[in-house]
Amino acid sequence: MSGSVSFRAAAVAALVVLSLLPPGGAALAQGAVGQTASQGGSGLPLPRFVSLKSGRVNSRIGPGVNYPVDWMYLKSGLPMEIIQEYDNWRRVRDSDGSEGWINQSLLSGKRTAIAAPWQRGKDARIDLLSEPRPDAGKVAVIEPGVVGTIKECNGDWCRMTFAGHTGWLNQTLVWGAYPGETIKD
Repeated sequence: MSGSVSFRAAAVAALVVLSLLPPGGAALAQGAVGQTASQGGSGLPLPRFVSLKSGRVNSRIGPGVNYPVDWMYLKSGLPMEIIQEYDNWRRVRDSDGSEGWINQSLLSGKRTAIAAPWQRGKDARIDLLSEPRPDAGKVAVIEPGVVGTIKECNGDWCRMTFAGHTGWLNQTLVWGAYPGETIKD
């Protein structure tokens, strides 16, 4: 008797979960099962950083044009973290932690990063240095939240370009490269 009760409880729980998914969500859940934690359906690693190709990109609440637009990004080159894949849609997270679905055609493999977005609105300045060491000379002073292009990262430092000024930032000060990640453009 208890075996049929636990089976019934499991079946009811499964139906409740499926009823909470958006339309097409069951197919999405099945598609996500085939992905490993470190590789998406595209064969590329998950998570990974990319950037926006266009200056006008819709972020949707689900993977398809039939899902409502939740947010519109208006800055090309903005870094995004891909956290999930479904067909030609990518679930992304921005530097504020907001998530949504963007068509892969609107994303680029070009690596960009934001200088210390967690310091935005505070009276903070970040030194862009001439060499990858703390005592190097200043090339420029960067405000938190500014987007730059990554040229390379060695795992500790990233060489980046901000508004025509190229220099080094400690990798802990950028959102767009993982700690210890090496990047060569």
